Amino acid sequence: MPNLLLELRSEEIPARMQRKAAGDLKKLVTDALVEAGLSYEGAREYWTPRRLTLDIHGLTARSADVREERKGPRTDANEKAIEGFLRGAGLSSISEAQVQSDPKKGDFYVAVISKPGRATEEIVTEVMPGIIRNFPWPKPMRWGKASAKPGSLTWVRPLESIVCTFGTEHEETIVIPFEIDGIVASNVTYGHRFHAPGAITVKRFDDYVSSLQKAKVILDAERRKEIIASDAANLAFASGLELVEDEGLLEEVSGLVEWPQVLMGTFEEDYLSIPSEIIRLTIKTNQKCFVTRKQGEETLSNKFILVSNIEASDGGKEIIHGNGKVVRARLSDALHFWKRDQGDLPDLETLVASAKKFGLDLKKPLDQRMAKLDALHVTFHASIGTQGERVTRIRNLAGEIGKIVNADPVKVSRAAVLSKADLRTEIVGEFPELQGAMGKKYALLQGEDPSVAAAIEDHYKPQGPADRVPTDNVAIALALADKIDTLVWFWRIDEKPTGSKDPFALRRAALGSIRLLLERGIRAPLVPVFRAAFRSEWAVAMTSHEDSIRLFELKIQQGEDRVEFEKLIKEQYAAIEYCKTYLAKGHPKTIEEEAELAISLLSFFHDRLKVYLRDQGARYDLIDAVLTPDADDLLMIVRRVEALTAFITSEDGKNLLVGTKRATQILAAEEKKGTVIADGVSEKLFRLDAEKELFVAITKAAAEASAAIAKEDFRSAMEALSKLRAPVDRFFDDVLVNDEDAAIRANRLALLRLIREATGTVADFSKIAG
Repeated sequence: MPNLLLELRSEEIPARMQRKAAGDLKKLVTDALVEAGLSYEGAREYWTPRRLTLDIHGLTARSADVREERKGPRTDANEKAIEGFLRGAGLSSISEAQVQSDPKKGDFYVAVISKPGRATEEIVTEVMPGIIRNFPWPKPMRWGKASAKPGSLTWVRPLESIVCTFGTEHEETIVIPFEIDGIVASNVTYGHRFHAPGAITVKRFDDYVSSLQKAKVILDAERRKEIIASDAANLAFASGLELVEDEGLLEEVSGLVEWPQVLMGTFEEDYLSIPSEIIRLTIKTNQKCFVTRKQGEETLSNKFILVSNIEASDGGKEIIHGNGKVVRARLSDALHFWKRDQGDLPDLETLVASAKKFGLDLKKPLDQRMAKLDALHVTFHASIGTQGERVTRIRNLAGEIGKIVNADPVKVSRAAVLSKADLRTEIVGEFPELQGAMGKKYALLQGEDPSVAAAIEDHYKPQGPADRVPTDNVAIALALADKIDTLVWFWRIDEKPTGSKDPFALRRAALGSIRLLLERGIRAPLVPVFRAAFRSEWAVAMTSHEDSIRLFELKIQQGEDRVEFEKLIKEQYAAIEYCKTYLAKGHPKTIEEEAELAISLLSFFHDRLKVYLRDQGARYDLIDAVLTPDADDLLMIVRRVEALTAFITSEDGKNLLVGTKRATQILAAEEKKGTVIADGVSEKLFRLDAEKELFVAITKAAAEASAAIAKEDFRSAMEALSKLRAPVDRFFDDVLVNDEDAAIRANRLALLRLIREATGTVADFSKIAG
């Protein structure tokens, strides 16, 4: 079977785009070939910084002949119907059609359409220009003189050559010379830009790979990664160090080189006074280099690993020297930022009002940064307000949540106030990914309680399914407050996730909240928490009134009209009392809005919870069976699901499920028909022992199940319900529900309703499959 080799060679492709682009090329080409009637045994994509390559082996040499019968109208149909049939079938005359008979429908026309197969070369020539022209690059570009013409070729970087060969392993291959914007496909490629810039003639894939290898190009990205990782680890080990692994950086670096050469550079040990996270990010972000540490230790060493694309004649000395100069310059900047962040801001006198608002100590550097964040009115979102207002809301909400998780209120308040302060530090300005982590470091340096410092770092967590969940109660309270405030306020401005779009990561915030509650075993009904977040604007308003009081008092101290300003101060105190009242109860005009928001947001949490539980292996039908629209205690939902899962897989559970579903289906059908059902069960109307036995069993089981549920012992509740199995089975064996006597029928239906109500205290059994 023939093989197809395709290479698209260009200027350097950004590393972050290479893997996806190669995958897109494979899908686009193979889909087009299959649609054209070809088949293949396998296909694999490859990429380097300067080329996308596709190897398709076992490709059929031509597409199969196609014979299609297209049914037409009856032979006695009108002329217009026959003309339409001829046009659709591509026939010039009705005499070209066949006539077939149907015993029921009579004679009708049939067009037999035969399409001969086409050679693979012809198909490739036809499909490839369109694939290249419409390739889904995130940011394509135009180049050269042709770029001035409408419809000229675009590519991620200037496209330089195309290789397209086709043939079997043992015969001479041919070139499929399709053309696009003056670039004609051939069997000529080029090797390493510096080591082997000359033309290379290739035939098939194996020959192509070996020729590139000789020309200092390693085609397989995974092999480049292995070489880099192995050589880097060995080089570090030879110096008594170990490599700090970074899979993301390894992926990026392998996309920057075609002939990886691993070298080791150094910088002065004085820079090791900078926190390790800053050193690592500085070297990684600016130079794409790896850092090392002493074996078995956490602190970094002053040696770093760089990857060059050139096999230097001097053994890499100049490359190491050049990279070292840049690394030292970047670390010098980082050291400067690190020291400045620990010093005083130059405009402390302008921060006094903000400091009083949050109870900040302007002798402490991190407090100064928080005051600066507020004084500058840094916007969080145009429709939501400033970061300072958000901190006020989070502080208030974290205090409420802190009561639930038993967190120290003083520490919660302090952690909330400082939680966003590091956004005004030089280091976080340079490396935004360090927010939280730097806040913790600066907090510890100024003597904050370790619990407060930890909460500053951890309040962003968890940021994904693999991220760790905070364990300290102060951090938990702050993390929940931060996420729920975000969700509630984006809900208020109607910026909810839609489809695949979630620009503000609200799904992640909800999932993070769910993980906090479940993995830390927290009982926190969500609706009251949502309402507290909804009302937190009153806390912001109250802070504003307090600011006004401080300003008026300052005016009095400066000698302005005492009577007038004392009147204004009195009005502000009255406004504060108003805020306190509605902070606790809610404003009458917003109660309805609060309720609607809470229902909508709770539904969003339910959707995220379903995803979370399904990922944990829970059955979707069991989740639906226990999840009611107003269920806002997520921990209790999970415990119900766990108990139901254990119960429903037992023999008693399976049998009770059958009986219960039968009861609910009969009851639902009769309710739909409007059949009379007694308000309560009357023992006087029992005619059979099975009725009496079931009534006694339900009464007892329902009482036991309710008592167990009150203790949140769902397994015991299930065990109590399992005792209904035998009496339910006997009831359906011995009793005819739809008795001729209307009173007896209504009474028996009421008995079925008791079954539904008893099991419904744990789950809606009608939603369980099976």
